[in-house]
Amino acid sequence: MSAACGCDEPSTPAVDGAEDPARPWWRDRGLLIPIFSGIAFVVGLALEWSSLETAASLMFWLGLLLGAYTFVPGAIRNLIKRKLGIALLMTISAVGAVLLGYVEEAAALAFLYSIAEALEDKAMDRARGGLRALLKLVPETATVVRDGSMGEVPVREILVGQVMVVGPGERVATDGVVRAGRSSLDTSAITGESIPVEVEPGDEISAGAINTAGVLEVETTAAGTDNSLTTIVELVEQAQTEKGDRARVADRIARPLVPGVMILAVLVGAIGSLFGDPELWITRALVVLVAASPCALAIAVPVTVISAIGAASKFGVIIKSGAAFERLGGIRHLAVDKTGTLTRNQPTVTTVIPTAGTSEDTLLAYAAAVERHSTHPLATAITTAADAVLMAQDVSEEAGHGISGIVDGHRVTVGSPRWIDPGPLAARVQSLESDGQTCVLVTIDGLVAGVIGVRDELRPEVPEVVATLNRQGIEV
Repeated sequence: MSAACGCDEPSTPAVDGAEDPARPWWRDRGLLIPIFSGIAFVVGLALEWSSLETAASLMFWLGLLLGAYTFVPGAIRNLIKRKLGIALLMTISAVGAVLLGYVEEAAALAFLYSIAEALEDKAMDRARGGLRALLKLVPETATVVRDGSMGEVPVREILVGQVMVVGPGERVATDGVVRAGRSSLDTSAITGESIPVEVEPGDEISAGAINTAGVLEVETTAAGTDNSLTTIVELVEQAQTEKGDRARVADRIARPLVPGVMILAVLVGAIGSLFGDPELWITRALVVLVAASPCALAIAVPVTVISAIGAASKFGVIIKSGAAFERLGGIRHLAVDKTGTLTRNQPTVTTVIPTAGTSEDTLLAYAAAVERHSTHPLATAITTAADAVLMAQDVSEEAGHGISGIVDGHRVTVGSPRWIDPGPLAARVQSLESDGQTCVLVTIDGLVAGVIGVRDELRPEVPEVVATLNRQGIEV
């Protein structure tokens, strides 16, 4: 039940590494009951218009019971705990209406309240679903070294201090430190960074990253069910239950209003009955209960906020809570991450610097000839930039370093400055890296032939977006 209408307090789902399967609406019991309540109410109206009073009354009763089932139990439980909620007002109103013979009106109220709660719950589920999808980045099993032998174990059984073996193409099951091996990690699903991160012994790695090259031995620093990725999901889910300032204002208004409305209704019914028709004034007291109920105020803000969070998750935007979302309208300074936000998330060759005796076209052609045998994103950028397509033989790749092969009878090696000494191009390499470019060195027959700069370029709309934000008084 949703707390917006004074029902049970919402619970934060546990992060256990498993995602609840998404259910279509026709299999969602929480949504079907209000829908059937509405259908029964509409059918009752049709039967009433057809002068079938008995059948109409039965349908109104069915709609009332279905709708009331979604909030009456929660209202009673809260009343036992001495908590007055809006659902209690609804329950009293429905019971009073029935006692006065207004079953149709009670059915209408029950349907409206129940469908409002169901829609709010759906919005919350959608927002959580976008976060729970992150847990798919963790594999179900991992290869662990035990007693000198390797074997697959469920990720949930991984403990701190064990040694995992992560092969090429596999995801890292939990956080750890590389103890042996060199490779490149694709962290784009976690950090958005399009260019793989080179790792070697001593480097820390996070759960969810993909090993793109060599075999790594990783000593775990976190259990399989308590790593950085599961922590992120758990913290954000907990934060989503936080209410924003406007939601708290609505609750503060509703809290004293509920007993106030009940007292007012009792006074209207009691005092009016002393000087007039008791049935008329009791009816008016019930009208006061329904009309003055703050449920619309309590539901409107949370549903709006949670629906917005759910909609944002479809675009890959995770908003940690309603409180954070509500503050968006008042921000004056904006900090943005580069990759995939300001940039295209597609590395391209931006600079080609050959040494004396080598042309740019030759440098690119030779580099592309060996790089076409690699799946590294930087290799894709280089092969795309080259005009000529040459053949390479005897190609071998060293994980985390680079690749080499024979092209036109020459030994061509392409790799990182951490592997190949840039020699006379050291200053140029440093300048390119300080400019945000990733450098790839090329040697021909053991001599440095040039450097290729690769960078993830800005999206074309970025300048306009930044200028628009500046015009609105937001500094970027």
